[in-house]
Amino acid sequence: MSNIFTDVGIVAITFFYVILTIFIPLILYKKEKITKFSARKSIHMFAGLAILSAPFYFWPFWPTIIGVTLTIFVYFSSKESKVKQLKDLYDAISEEQENGLKRAFLQGPFFYCISITLLVLIFAIFAPDQFYFPIAGVLIMIVADTLASVIGKRWGKISLCLKYTNSKRTLEGSLTFFGTAYLLCFLSFYLFGLLIPTFQDPLNLPTILIYSLITSAIAAIIELISPSTYDDLTVPIGSTLIMYLLTLL
Repeated sequence: MSNIFTDVGIVAITFFYVILTIFIPLILYKKEKITKFSARKSIHMFAGLAILSAPFYFWPFWPTIIGVTLTIFVYFSSKESKVKQLKDLYDAISEEQENGLKRAFLQGPFFYCISITLLVLIFAIFAPDQFYFPIAGVLIMIVADTLASVIGKRWGKISLCLKYTNSKRTLEGSLTFFGTAYLLCFLSFYLFGLLIPTFQDPLNLPTILIYSLITSAIAAIIELISPSTYDDLTVPIGSTLIMYLLTLL
């Protein structure tokens, strides 16, 4: 029974944290303290950190329940939403291409939530003792992608655009992505595989270094060849599952 109360407590804290990460940027945007770009990137970077709670549950499906709830919330945050808070969220962080959709909704954040939900579900079923893999993939999506976007827009000089992706990417942004992804993978594998393994399968330092290098390299390649509209799906899911499958060989 104590395990249930512990899990419910972690769920409550996680939901409270996510609510703060969504509505603080929303309020700041409405007060004209930050731009739409900053509001979107703030939510993108901080909301997904909720996945850091995944290794601490006794029942591994709680993260999936949280993910499904947030996916539904984001799906109904649309231009035509009759719920004021959901419409306000759409107005605050929507991008130009999302306004052109047949049903104008937060497509990028929706894919973001789908990625997290699918990853935690897959690992809850097949590898609940290795949540450091989806955590690494999600950290890459929320932090490395954000930093690469900022660096590329501000200092990017050398173009790496592939026509079919309809996206503007730079060498400087891609190198930032790879370097940041490596550090994030190392953090995930070291923190949950060695330092505080909780319910996770332990890792040694050489394995952590190798896993980090391979995962970040896979993620950087996938990010480079993916359309920006879909990279919130392709980068975390592709890099995480490919790396995990490689460990099974």
